[in-house]
Amino acid sequence: MLTAKQHELLHFIQQKLDASGISPSFEEMKEALGLKSKSGIHRLISALEERGFLRRLPNRARALEVIKLPEGARAAVRDDRDNVVPLRKPAPQLRPVAANDIVDVPLHGRIAAGVPIEAFEDHNQLSVPAALLGAGEHYALEVSGDSMVEAGILDGDYALIQKADTAREGDIVVALVDGQDATLKYFRREGRMIRLDPANGAYEPQRYEAERVIVQGRLSGLLRRYH
Repeated sequence: MLTAKQHELLHFIQQKLDASGISPSFEEMKEALGLKSKSGIHRLISALEERGFLRRLPNRARALEVIKLPEGARAAVRDDRDNVVPLRKPAPQLRPVAANDIVDVPLHGRIAAGVPIEAFEDHNQLSVPAALLGAGEHYALEVSGDSMVEAGILDGDYALIQKADTAREGDIVVALVDGQDATLKYFRREGRMIRLDPANGAYEPQRYEAERVIVQGRLSGLLRRYH
């Protein structure tokens, strides 16, 4: 049986891995469990390792893998005085997720980081580290052009896009214009207009009536290959 703190830490690590693919820091774990020092976290992790619930991945900082969870929703835990206490909620059936997992996302072709080009089509898959993706569905686009270079987005990069049909002011989005031209730009509202801003002083902002622009996703990350 696990103590209440051991169970709480295991569940917290699994939640973080599911949300971002990255293990929480020791500081995050300390705060989540309400402990005064990180030494308590080290002891809890060591105990979970010894019991086969947790594994540290070698040669990676902040890399933990949840191997298993307590059996079923009826698993009992003990507090620090060895008294049996009920779980706060049933232990979910979660799959182990390592910080270095690789996932395949649809690769929808090329997208303009300049003037809009014809909308992309779905033909291929791109293998992506899970740590670069957050929650939700994602797809990838190969960047064409240099209008977003000041945002660190270069020609030939792969933009990782979280599917979305709304955007906040200042988000970098995939915008579909007139149902056929897709472009990667900063999203701004300007009265009743939508302004798509480049990140390159050589390009002018693009302004469209709001009904002409459909948001198809928000930038989540980038992949770059060096030749």
